[in-house]
Parts: sequence; C-alpha cells; structure tokens
Amino acid sequence: MAATGPQLNWAVVATGGIAGTVTADLSLLEDSALHAVSSRSADKAADFAERFGFATSYSDADGGPSGYELMFADPAVDVVYVATPHAQHYAVAKSALEHGKHVLCEKPFTVNAAEAAELIALARDRNLFLMEAVWTRFLPSVNRAWDILASGELGAPSWLQADLGFPAPLDPASRMWDPAAGGGALLDLSIYTLTWALAALGYPDTIDASGILNKDGVDIQNALTLRYDDGRQAQLTSSLAASGPGTATIACSSGWLRTGGGNIYNPRELHVSGPAGARVETFEPEGTGYTYELREVTRCIQQGLTESPTMPLEDTLRTMELLDGVRAQLGLSYANDSRP
Repeated sequence: MAATGPQLNWAVVATGGIAGTVTADLSLLEDSALHAVSSRSADKAADFAERFGFATSYSDADGGPSGYELMFADPAVDVVYVATPHAQHYAVAKSALEHGKHVLCEKPFTVNAAEAAELIALARDRNLFLMEAVWTRFLPSVNRAWDILASGELGAPSWLQADLGFPAPLDPASRMWDPAAGGGALLDLSIYTLTWALAALGYPDTIDASGILNKDGVDIQNALTLRYDDGRQAQLTSSLAASGPGTATIACSSGWLRTGGGNIYNPRELHVSGPAGARVETFEPEGTGYTYELREVTRCIQQGLTESPTMPLEDTLRTMELLDGVRAQLGLSYANDSRP
C-alpha cells in the first residue's frame, strides 16, 4: 500500500457494484486520491462520493454534456477508472483519452477488436497510459502459478481445463442479460478462463466454439476448445445457467497444478502435485484483491509508462480479436458491431 511516487487524482465513471468494490481498494493506496466520481444521476453520484470520500461528484447536465464529460474537463483529474457496462467502455474511454486523461478500463476492454484498436491508437498518439482491468493477472496467487510453471518443476504444460459459471437470475433490465449492454457469459466470464489458458499455453492456432443463445441473442453458456499445432489444448466453459467448481487445472509432463480456495479470478490456494510430492500453497490478498492492478497503474503512470508490461495492450487487442472469432462461430453480435 506504500506510495511509489507522487499522488495521483483518480476519477471513477459509474457507481455500480464493481465501481464500489474497486474504489474501496483504491482508497488503500497511499498515493491515490479519490478526486471525483460521475453518474447520470446527481443523487447517485453524490451518495457515492460521500460514501467513499471523493472530493467532488458530477452528473449529467439537463440537455447538456454527460457527467463523465464534465468530469473529464476537470484539470485536477489525472487518471480515470471506467466501470460502466461493457457497451459503454469505448465511448467513455475515448472521451477520457481525448481530454488527456490516463485510463484504466474494466474488462472486457471493449465489445469488439475494432473498438479496442481505435482506443489503443488514440492512447499511443496522445502518449497516455491505457490498460484493461484484468485484475487476475496481478494477484500474488496467479503470479505464483506462472512462476511454478516457468520453473520447470512440473515439466511442460500439455492441457488445461477451466470453468466459471453461476445461475444468473433472468432479468432483462440487468446488464448481464441486456444485448445492448454487451451482456452474456462470453464477455463477462470467459475473460477469466482465457486468462489462464493464454498465460499457460499462449494464443492458440485454432479455436472451436459452441454455445447457447437465448431469444434475445444473449449467450447463456459457451464451450471453447483452444488447439495448438504441437498437440496442446485447452477446454474452457463459461455459463450464466449453472454453477461450476470455478477452477483451472494445468496438466504438465511431470505433474499438475489446480486452483482452489475461491473462483479462478481470485484463487486463494494452489494445489501442486509433482515429482517432489503434493502440496497446497495459500494466499491472502490485500483488500479485495484489486489493489495489485491499481498499484500497477499508479506505478506505471508515475514512471511515465503508457502501458503495463504485465497487461500489455497487444494482449488486449489479440484477445478481443479471438473473442470476435468466437462470436462469429456462435452467431453472437452486438449493436456496437454496426457502429461506423
């Protein structure tokens, strides 16, 4: 939690559940000041600001600019955290970058690869920091898993299985089930199963996808098979219809590693079995666990970096391209796809 450089003034767009959870962890960093929050509703913005101790709040002007545009015009804002529904990420992040602000944007970064490529080009043109908020990449437990694999203790990874799912109550008003918001299992959950597969095995040579769409065109469940020319493979499942163990298993030539003690996005345990025997390593993250990605963003900006070496923009773009290919196989489209 200790400061790594000069204090940064943070602004948060949206006041939903994830915004509150991340803000609580952000408040733990010594060199991060909660400066402003925006919402379409003045009451929600003010309540959120009071709850977490923001210096000010912004809301939509009647017949005028949006709350986030007014907030981005605030010269005191250094960096923006975008916590809106998926389909709004592109427009909000683009506005923040155009106003000269550094940006941390929730996953999925955008709805499609074209939006991602445009934001990346804009950030690079303006020399601004930009990162997708895949918090799992920064957790001590997950980085320990990568260290174990890289050490060669378990031999070479051969296959991986990962799942994430829960029965989400069907509510057309919820962003989870709203096609206009980019709802569905793929964009909301598959980012996590893919995080494990891509880190352990790399980007696949081919991918096969199957899934179920409801009458509104929202994917309820999907199964992805990642194939590699050398014979390695990964099987990934995401679901809004059923609960699963929420684990990742990586099978190697001399042993295996499996997550435990919580879902794959924030495992508190690593179960390891290899030539030296079996063991369980346990972890207790600071705060809820978002502190690690927030520290990385803060450190990068303080050091003048425009992207994180742990979550590079090229990875974000390649993953969005992969998801575009999956959606083509599933017959899954969003309103953002038709944006000029």
